[in-house]
Amino acid sequence: MAKGRVGGGGPMKVNLDKAQDVKGTVKRLMKYIEAHKKGLILVIVCIIFYVVLNLLSSVLIQPIIDDYLIPMMQYPEKTEYRSGFIKMLGGYVVICILIAVFSYFQSKIMVNIAQKAVKDMRKDLFEKIEKLPIKYFDTHPYGELMSRIINDIDNISTALNTSVNQIISGLLTLVGTLIVMIIVSPILALISVLALPIMVFIVAKIAKVNKKQFIRQQEALADVNGYIEEYVSGQKVIKAFNKEEDVKKNFDIKNGKLRKEGFLAQAIAGIVMPVMGGISNVSTAITALVAGILAIQGKISIGTIAIYTKFSKEFSRPISEITNQFNLIQAGIAGAERMFEIIDEEIEFPENAGKPNIGSVKGHVELKNVFFGYEKETPILKDINIEAKPGETVAIVGPTGAGKTTIINLLTRFYDVNKGEILIDGKNIQEVNIDSLRNALGIVLQDTVMFNETVRENIRYGKLDATDEEIEEAAKLANAHSFIKRLPNGYNTILSEDAGNISKGQAQLLNIARVILNNPQILVLDEATSNVDTRMEVKIQEAMNLLLKGRTSFVIAHRLSTIVNADKILVVSNGMIVEAGSHEELMKQKGIYYGMYTGIFEEAS
Repeated sequence: MAKGRVGGGGPMKVNLDKAQDVKGTVKRLMKYIEAHKKGLILVIVCIIFYVVLNLLSSVLIQPIIDDYLIPMMQYPEKTEYRSGFIKMLGGYVVICILIAVFSYFQSKIMVNIAQKAVKDMRKDLFEKIEKLPIKYFDTHPYGELMSRIINDIDNISTALNTSVNQIISGLLTLVGTLIVMIIVSPILALISVLALPIMVFIVAKIAKVNKKQFIRQQEALADVNGYIEEYVSGQKVIKAFNKEEDVKKNFDIKNGKLRKEGFLAQAIAGIVMPVMGGISNVSTAITALVAGILAIQGKISIGTIAIYTKFSKEFSRPISEITNQFNLIQAGIAGAERMFEIIDEEIEFPENAGKPNIGSVKGHVELKNVFFGYEKETPILKDINIEAKPGETVAIVGPTGAGKTTIINLLTRFYDVNKGEILIDGKNIQEVNIDSLRNALGIVLQDTVMFNETVRENIRYGKLDATDEEIEEAAKLANAHSFIKRLPNGYNTILSEDAGNISKGQAQLLNIARVILNNPQILVLDEATSNVDTRMEVKIQEAMNLLLKGRTSFVIAHRLSTIVNADKILVVSNGMIVEAGSHEELMKQKGIYYGMYTGIFEEAS
């Protein structure tokens, strides 16, 4: 039922047993950030000011308390302490305001950089998907791909928006705080530092477990997306067979799995903050206790205790902030790994750019000793030999699964032969530029593809620089002009998704107009009239007869009556050509073709 699931099962699976390259993934992500160096430098400058001012605000607490607040309380008659306290407090407030300003700007700039980086990621991912071979889409559900393009990259976006600047800020704060703490009191600094490796160890352990869980969550989400895509596209079949309850039960199972995996991912991530907070509180309490003892002994002042209590919190704050974003970071890394899996896929024809164009095509096509299987161990086509001279029409018939469409897939190089060769005008199609090859081919498939654009633009897809006059002429030749003019806005009518506002037959006529506009020398027609009624079939057949004239054509026929005038008819069975000849010749043989042809008309009578 699902589009893009031919021969495929569920969504792609990440090998969770194999250690994922977190370091490599983060490094690749940072390249997208580094592309916006000016903004990143500005962010770092804002962060430096933020960190320095934050440290300064903490340092000011000591003189405010020791030099002004305590003396002011001891000697209330001395106004210099009161005025000094007010000035210091005013300075402190100004610094706090500046901290807020730099915090705002570094966040705003970082969000802008993150969104630009995510835009670049989507662009790279989309461009890569365009270069993937057809077999990739035949074995991977569309819902899975949509999940990677949308959900996974959204997770990356959310992580980048907050995590990069917090990591930079956290590291600078950590280093700056440690330096000041050592200067103020090496003993108290040692107590705070001892808690750091414990925190890092716990975070690392939880991160290792939780990243796998976030990947499982993303896979479950992709599975749900794929199933929804199946359900929406297969509504007619589901309702026709009263399968709503079965679909609902299956969805409940998949949705339940997503809930379970999502709960586990969030629950494991949720352990981090309480643990980190507990360690931080214990560290602060010990620091305060030791500081109190040192103060009683007269080794440090009350102001020193105050700033050290604040520094102790400041020291653990960066780690707490990062762990507070722990689930976002984990989801972002998991999403990035899934994105890079697609980006790292082998493209359809990596060596294509260096190959010569096919040039002017006369249309002499040969398949010589061709063997092929979607899995090499299971051949579908066995020793296929076909010759089509320029201008000839070759019809291919046979039972479902015999290999008819596979021959078409090889001609268009959607797949490559395992053995043998396919020649056009004596040139091996694997040795010419694929773009020039496909420009020489016109393809009309059973399932038409129309885009959510105007009728005019859908036809223009065959030749992007075509004029409006050329488009209308192609539509007239395809028998489509009359019905187009009856549409609400004629050629400017916007087709709905899947061309739901026109019939399948009308969509097929537009498809034929698109091919006529491209004016290829070789045509491939794959059961182009199988989804239409008899009246529309006549119009389509008239358009195709015009299209076939003077061109080499390969036609897969659903109704054998449409190919009786073919120059050559090939009967394919079990991956082999078992009969070949004209309609008259094959009827005289009274073999498989004769049985198929007469059987059809016996059923119709």
